[in-house]
Amino acid sequence: MTMWIRQTHRWLSIAFTLAVIANIVAMIMQLDAAWIGFLALVPLVPLLATGLYLFALPYLGRRSAHGEARS
Repeated sequence: MTMWIRQTHRWLSIAFTLAVIANIVAMIMQLDAAWIGFLALVPLVPLLATGLYLFALPYLGRRSAHGEARS
């Protein structure tokens, strides 16, 4: 499960980077398309969720390891 979340996080980061690049290009070309600005928010929400999970993973593993050692 963790490998699937890690792989999803990687692909979401690529999608987010491409959306930001598209937003920068649209700003340089002075296009008035607000939806391009919101395009980066689509992968950002699940990117936040998977990133927080991956950030907390070592701390959650440490807690369960200490709990097993004390029993």
